[in-house]
Amino acid sequence: MSRVMLIFAVGLLALMAGALFYAARLPDIAPQQQPANPAPAVEPAVLEVVTHPEFTLPDLDGAPREFVEWQGTNRLVNFWATWCAPCRREIPLLKAFQEEHGESGFQVLGIAVDFPEQVIAYAENADFNYPVLVGEQDAMAVAESSGIEFIGMPFTMFVAADGEYVGAYIGELHQSHLDRLVEVFTRLDNGEITKAEARSALELL
Repeated sequence: MSRVMLIFAVGLLALMAGALFYAARLPDIAPQQQPANPAPAVEPAVLEVVTHPEFTLPDLDGAPREFVEWQGTNRLVNFWATWCAPCRREIPLLKAFQEEHGESGFQVLGIAVDFPEQVIAYAENADFNYPVLVGEQDAMAVAESSGIEFIGMPFTMFVAADGEYVGAYIGELHQSHLDRLVEVFTRLDNGEITKAEARSALELL
């Protein structure tokens, strides 16, 4: 055997021995076992939509007021707070709306998600011409009954004269929104459109 072949054979044997030695030192890895009772997947929370809102909250005098008191009117249920700048900007607009359309079957209802003493102090200068109710967690629960995640204010729910919830708007209302709202509710009251068509129209506010 030539010297080159001998060197090659010795090198090959050394390589094979090293590989066997390394393999023998590897840890014995067992297949990963699945838990006997895997935890069930967590379903995302789904808000239950209340088609006919019913609630009772105190007014500025502390007297309990039921939402059904305003049955028979098309209601704008406006959620606001004294510390919310867009909410405060809406108030003069909502007062003007109530003044103009109150006798036509529309009713603004303010729900302050705030501390009663702060709302009462603010109301002394705000000169509300529509009812204002006060609540904290309870008021938030009412807002979330719309099925829309209550992520901030202002937030306004729209409830038809028969008490059925027909839509909501997140953010500051402007005159164009209120004009469109009057148009939709008037057509609904006159039987020109269905509740489903009213909902679709209010989604475009």
